[in-house]
Amino acid sequence: MKLLLLGKNGQVGWELQRSLAPLGELVALGRHDVDLSHADHLRERVRELRPAVIVNAAAYTAVDKAESEPTLAHAVNALAPGALAEAAHEVGSLLVHFSTDYVFDGSGDVPRTETAPTAPLSVYGQTKLEGEQRVQAACDRHLILRTSWVHAARGGNFARTMLRLAQERDELQVIDDQIGAPTGADLIADVTAHVIRQAVRDTACLGTHHLAAAGETSWHGYARFVLDAALDLQPGLDVRAKAVLPISTSAYPTAARRPLNSRLDTTRLRHAFGLSLPLWQTGVRRMLAEILAPTAQT
Repeated sequence: MKLLLLGKNGQVGWELQRSLAPLGELVALGRHDVDLSHADHLRERVRELRPAVIVNAAAYTAVDKAESEPTLAHAVNALAPGALAEAAHEVGSLLVHFSTDYVFDGSGDVPRTETAPTAPLSVYGQTKLEGEQRVQAACDRHLILRTSWVHAARGGNFARTMLRLAQERDELQVIDDQIGAPTGADLIADVTAHVIRQAVRDTACLGTHHLAAAGETSWHGYARFVLDAALDLQPGLDVRAKAVLPISTSAYPTAARRPLNSRLDTTRLRHAFGLSLPLWQTGVRRMLAEILAPTAQT
């Protein structure tokens, strides 16, 4: 089985290179291999390779910058998935596409199901929703996996930022009214490989699924856990900050509006594929052990 992976160097794409390799011949492409802003180029590559499975982990993810670059965000997040879907349908591929909790407006305090009404608040969310819609319209054999608060030891992330700031400042102020589940790129990649194995045989499990770690927290709770776990893993870690203070979203204005409620209901995914998703703390602690290596004690 031949698999085509787009976005190989992103947080999720990097882990997918590992998790997808046992499934068959993997062709992994990055931004220097294919231009996501040119739909015709994408179609040509799919027709040339004729993969059994296409995994699209590429996206424009600069949420605030998208407000000033809507054309580019639209090309990468909406037009590119649509072109992939059209080509996938043409050659008979299964298309796996990643989306986000930002397709919702973040109201309420209950986890959103796959059929909950969408109402994105930002250009990023709007373009990701249109990408979903284009995939659904053009390719019957698709899996859309919505996830949230993605983290990985590789590259910049929230945990690294908190560790750095805690070494520079006497106190931290972190938003406490946005709620979600920090979800590891490694978990997303492993689940993706699992669902592909089943989806190529069972069309009943196709469609949209929510994929996030179990449990929930705020960014404030996330930051507290990061610092506590880091000190547990590395007791001698230099931490200057003596307090992590909660603040509201309104106290930290950004170019793009964020959903306050990023909870995703994963019931459909767990039941369809027989999965048990670990608590978010498990993944974050594992990430921290990798960030703090080789001196971390595991």
